[in-house]
Amino acid sequence: MLNVIIVSIVFGSIVALAALICGTVLIVLKTRSNRCSAGGNSEEARVIQEIYQGLERMEDRIAALETILTEAQEKDDTK
Repeated sequence: MLNVIIVSIVFGSIVALAALICGTVLIVLKTRSNRCSAGGNSEEARVIQEIYQGLERMEDRIAALETILTEAQEKDDTK
């Protein structure tokens, strides 16, 4: 009976050690993949910033066109 307990403890320890090693490897791989995707996130942020800046410039142009149209309408109304 004592031999069965000893064998169970030894094999249980081996299984626990294998699980610990696999878990460590998975955590390291996940950490490395997150670092790689962080570069992708910065690229996405840059593209979104460019789009936002482009939209701001378009808003300025639309405001200028509205001013031109308003002035043209005022000139036509005064005639």
